[in-house]
Amino acid sequence: MKRQQRISARTVRPHKRTRLSKRSGALIVTALAACGGTAVIAAQAPAGTGSGGTGAGGTGAAGDGASVAGRTISCPDVGQRLRSLPAQAAPEVNRNLGQLEGQVARAFQRWAADPGAQDRVLDELERDRGATIGRITDALRRAGGRPGALDRLSACRTAGKTTTVQSAPRGARDGNSADNGPFRNDFVDIRTVRPNTGGGGERGGRGGSFRSECGRNENGHNNPDNLIVAPGVSNGAHHLHDYVGNLATDAFSSDDELAGAGTTCGNGDRSTYYWPVLRLRDNGREKDANAPGGGQDGNVGTILRPAEVSLAFDGNGAQKVTAMPPFLRILTGDAKALTNGLANANASWSCTGFEDRQLRNTYPICPRGSDVVRSLAFPSCWDGRNTDSANHRTHVVFPGRNGQCRSGFRPIPRLVQRLTYAIPPNTLYAVDSFPDQLHNPVTDHGDFINLMPRRLMRTAVDCVNSGRDCR
Repeated sequence: MKRQQRISARTVRPHKRTRLSKRSGALIVTALAACGGTAVIAAQAPAGTGSGGTGAGGTGAAGDGASVAGRTISCPDVGQRLRSLPAQAAPEVNRNLGQLEGQVARAFQRWAADPGAQDRVLDELERDRGATIGRITDALRRAGGRPGALDRLSACRTAGKTTTVQSAPRGARDGNSADNGPFRNDFVDIRTVRPNTGGGGERGGRGGSFRSECGRNENGHNNPDNLIVAPGVSNGAHHLHDYVGNLATDAFSSDDELAGAGTTCGNGDRSTYYWPVLRLRDNGREKDANAPGGGQDGNVGTILRPAEVSLAFDGNGAQKVTAMPPFLRILTGDAKALTNGLANANASWSCTGFEDRQLRNTYPICPRGSDVVRSLAFPSCWDGRNTDSANHRTHVVFPGRNGQCRSGFRPIPRLVQRLTYAIPPNTLYAVDSFPDQLHNPVTDHGDFINLMPRRLMRTAVDCVNSGRDCR
């Protein structure tokens, strides 16, 4: 039977901690550094200065407005520091990584209920994290791994952002301590953003393409798990995911279960495709209003089903692609980019009819008749050996600026998820997130597990390499 496993924490001596001082400012680019190199994204230059929302961090906001602020808890991302994970240690390490996420989520909620308790909350969080990181270190050492200096990553800080914006949907808040967003500065009218791409957003690769038709999650396959990042951990994401493709996917799915499951995709594609849901931030009470991943983790409102889902595989035009291996796991973006920084952020937001204007850390306000677009391009250079890696990133990486894979990596078809949503103009909405990530749009992300039959993967490779568009 599939069941959640719980591990209690023991008390350890806390490490010495320093805290960030409060900073304020407007119309400047600021990053508040947190321990271990994490950062919180702050204000961006307005469109009038020429940023126009280009690249990770550009907002495209323009004009005068009110200064707003939101604060959160920033902790080093232990999972991203792992460089090796012996198979025999993986179950225990993954369970404890899940415990770390839950500890931060609960600490943020305690702080939200009592903003004056910051010091006590951080002290308790550091003790809990120290015990959990100790268990991770012990598991790695028993399995012959090298945990490095993970014991230095227990301390967390509070951090915040300040910016100035022109407009926001009705109901968007100015932001108070431990408020989990979205905030006024998280939105921008797409018509005020300068064009910053060639018009295709994240959609356009070179060569041919193959599309997998998997529907729009009409069957309501949702859960707050993450089989790639937190296998074996119930509510490992602390936010709800939409799934298309494989019907068996949850935190406890084995490769055998996935291989034998049904699918919503055509052509026998049993691959798993998933992403965080988008919600109207209204007073609608979804069935998860009091459930983990939903209301218990600050994700509330009416869940939106995409109006359209496009799952396209293309090439980079620089090299011929080769087949993906079965069970290859790939992710794009960073669900904790607000506190981790922009190194792995890959969100791209726009509106239909305006996709030459891509936003990274702001939600677009689309004019009437235009839909919100989320585009997520996946890395497409595989190391040729591993179907996963300790931090889930080093085995599949992005190509270089010239479109070519670096030495030791081979090109594979590039997946691009493009999701559109019919949202009325000036309506408040947000992507589901970890509670401490404040529903910031830069945290958007996508996940993929390849279970295409080998013949179908060969077809996809042939279509990309021959310049044909196939379905």
